[in-house]
Amino acid sequence: MPQTIIDLLNKAAEANNTDKFRRGNVIYLPAGARLIAAGDIHGHRRNFERILAFADLPNNPNTHVLLQEIIHGGPEDEERGCLSYKLLLDVARYKLSFPDRVHIIMGNHDIAFINNSKIMKDGKEMNRSMHLALEREFTQKAPDIELAIKQLLLSQPLAVKCENRIWLSHSLPDGRFVDKFDRLIFDRPLNTGDYEKPGSAYLLTWGRNFSQQTLDKMAELLDIDIFILGHQPQQQGWDRPGRNLLIIASDHNHGCLLPFDLDKSYTVEMLIDSIVPLASIS
Repeated sequence: MPQTIIDLLNKAAEANNTDKFRRGNVIYLPAGARLIAAGDIHGHRRNFERILAFADLPNNPNTHVLLQEIIHGGPEDEERGCLSYKLLLDVARYKLSFPDRVHIIMGNHDIAFINNSKIMKDGKEMNRSMHLALEREFTQKAPDIELAIKQLLLSQPLAVKCENRIWLSHSLPDGRFVDKFDRLIFDRPLNTGDYEKPGSAYLLTWGRNFSQQTLDKMAELLDIDIFILGHQPQQQGWDRPGRNLLIIASDHNHGCLLPFDLDKSYTVEMLIDSIVPLASIS
C-alpha cells in the first residue's frame, strides 16, 4: 500500500508538470471554457465533494477546476494528528482523472510543508501534526511518503491566467516586497531559494492586506484586470477588500466557489453575483 500511494503521488506530480495549458509556472486558460475556482480547502472533505459535484467534469468537457491549499485541517486521528494528506491523495486521483482540466496551485501551507517549517492553524503546529499522523499510519515508510508529498507540492503551478484578464493565485506579495518580487519565477524553473523567505514564490503565497496601490502595481506587472485569491480567512466565504480583488474561501461551512466563463468580460460586481455557497450544493 505505501508504494501504491507513492506511485499515485508521483504520477500526479508528473500530471502537474505536463498539463497542456501550463507554460512555466502558470496555467494559461483559453476562451471558450468555464472555470470553477475554489479557495483554500484545508482538509474539508465535504466541500471538496461539493466542488466535484458542481463541476461534474465527466459531463462538462469544457469545464476546468482550480483547487488550492488542500493540506492542514479537517479530520484528525485518535491522537489529534492531521489527516489532510488523505484528501490530498483524493485530489491527486482527481488530477489524474482529468489531467488537463484540474489545476492545483501553490499555497503557503504547501511551501511550509516543503520547507518543513513551523506553521500554525487553530493553535496547532500543522506540519508536526501531519508528520506524526503519517508516522503512525506508515511507520518506517512515512519518510518516503513525505518525500513524495513534497514532490507533488513542488510540482504545482503558481497561478492561473485567463484569456479574459482574470488572474488566480493563492496570494500576492505584500506591498513592501513588490519591488523585490521577481516576475521571472512564472517563466523559469524554480529553485530552493524561491520557496524560502524572502524568495519570490514565498512572497507570492504569504502576502495579506494589500493596499490598492499594491494591487494596481501587480495588475500592471501581470497585465491583468482582476485578482481572485485565497489565503486570507473569510468568515462569510468571500470578501472584496480592493477595487480589483476578490478573495474566496472554501474551508468551512460558509465556504464558496466561483464559476465563470473564460470568453466573457467581468467586473468584480459580476463575479460576486456568480459566487455559489458550497452549502447549497447537495
